[in-house]
Amino acid sequence: MEIVLTLEGKDRSEPLNFAYTRMVNAGYVGRDQEEVRRHIDELARKGIPGPKHTPTLYPVIPRTLLTDAKIEVYGDETCGEVEYVLLIENENTIYVGVGSDHTDRHLEETDIPRAKQICPNIISRRVWSLAEVTDHWDDLVIEASVVKEGEEILYQQGSLALIMDPKSLMEFVASKVKFPLENLIIYSGTLGSLTGEFVFGEQFMAKLTDPKLGRSLDLSYEILPMNYMTVEEE
Repeated sequence: MEIVLTLEGKDRSEPLNFAYTRMVNAGYVGRDQEEVRRHIDELARKGIPGPKHTPTLYPVIPRTLLTDAKIEVYGDETCGEVEYVLLIENENTIYVGVGSDHTDRHLEETDIPRAKQICPNIISRRVWSLAEVTDHWDDLVIEASVVKEGEEILYQQGSLALIMDPKSLMEFVASKVKFPLENLIIYSGTLGSLTGEFVFGEQFMAKLTDPKLGRSLDLSYEILPMNYMTVEEE
């Protein structure tokens, strides 16, 4: 499979056709275990059981990766969450983007791995070379907002110092998979929400900001429930 992106460098931008064969989503990746527990408790309040061990890793169907401005979902209880995304060609060539692990929260209550398959992974159309941000990685900031009934709500915000750095994340993934880290896409896992609960809205927006180099990556997409069928009363 191949996804067409734009590689945005310090001095110029160029097309990037990134070929990949596998994709995985990490979870519970906070460097601060108290923050990890807060996120697990947040999910538990919604009936979603926490894992026995953290961090966690889930395989995701590669064809669910999208850059679309609109996605269709089944049901009204789905939402995104901002993550950094590693696109690993090989150990020497790695790119970073911003993404959203859009998830069916109702299905997640009973089957987390399947909940990761039913909605797409969204990624920014622009990415950076990881090498350009490694020396100031912890200064990068991710944030997400949700539009619900026309109101924009700040949903997540924090520096990447709060979650596993790329080296640690790749080492963790390498310990869990049976293949070399090549032609692989890794979603990093996320921060807890500022709202303390899921927000099911009609639009999701995410951003990865590099204050040192004065630039950012972003994505935005509409969420369209497939509610066009009439419901017959029994």
